[in-house]
Amino acid sequence: MIALPDSRTEPDGSAVVRVLSYNIRSLRDDRAALARVIRACAPDLVLVQEAPRFFRWRKAAERLARASGLVYVTGGATTAGPMILSSLRARVERTDDVLLPRTPGLHQRGLATAVVRIGGARLGVLSCHLSLAAGERHTQAGLLLERLKRLDVPYAVVAGDLNDRPQGRSFRRLAGALTDAWAAQPWGGEFTSTPRDPHQRIDAVFTTDGIEVLGCGVPHGLPGVRAADLTAATDHLPVLAALRVPADAP
Repeated sequence: MIALPDSRTEPDGSAVVRVLSYNIRSLRDDRAALARVIRACAPDLVLVQEAPRFFRWRKAAERLARASGLVYVTGGATTAGPMILSSLRARVERTDDVLLPRTPGLHQRGLATAVVRIGGARLGVLSCHLSLAAGERHTQAGLLLERLKRLDVPYAVVAGDLNDRPQGRSFRRLAGALTDAWAAQPWGGEFTSTPRDPHQRIDAVFTTDGIEVLGCGVPHGLPGVRAADLTAATDHLPVLAALRVPADAP
C-alpha cells in the first residue's frame, strides 16, 4: 500500500488535510482501542457518528478528544449523534448544530457543521448519520446538500455513516453532487461494515469541487493501526482521507 500523505501546509498556502470519519457506537466498546486508532491516523479533523448524547455526554466527548490528542469542536447530543473533533492545527471560525425533520417512530437525526481554517485554506466541515429508512434517508441527503451550500465556503468536506451502499439512491444523490473520495483515489480498504466481516461500504468521505483527493479508505496497514484495535473499538471501520485544499482567495 502506498503511503498516505502527512498533513502539511504548502508554500502557496494550500493545506494537505487528513480527515477521519468514524462511527464510534456511543463509546460502548473499547475506548482505549478507539483512541489508539484515532491517534495512529493523525487526523486534522474527525467527523464522528454516534457520539455520546445522554448523561454527561460533554464530559465523555471531551475525554475522547483528550485521549485522541484532539479538541472538541461541535455536535454530540445537540445533533443527535454527529460530532466534530479537530487538532490544534484547525482554527474554528464558526459552528452550527442542525436537527433534521424527524419521522414519527424513527430516530432523530442531525448534522454537525463547522467552518475552519487550516494553513491558508478555509474549509466547511459536515458530519452526518443518515436514516435507516430509505425514504427519510433520501430526503436527508437532499437537506444535507442544502445545508452545505448555506455554509457559504469555497471548499467543503462531508463524511459520515450513510446507511446506504454506493448503488443506493441516497448515496448516489450525494455522489452526484460531490466527489466520492474513495472512488476518486482509493487507498487502504474499501468496506467499512462490519469490522469482523467487512462486506459493505456504508461510510464515506465526499468533497466539493476544487479539492484534490490524495487517498481515501479504511486504514488497514497504516503504521500504528492494529487489526485487533479496529475490531475492538466499535462496530464500524473508520475511513481516512488525505485531501489537498486550495488556499482561500485573498
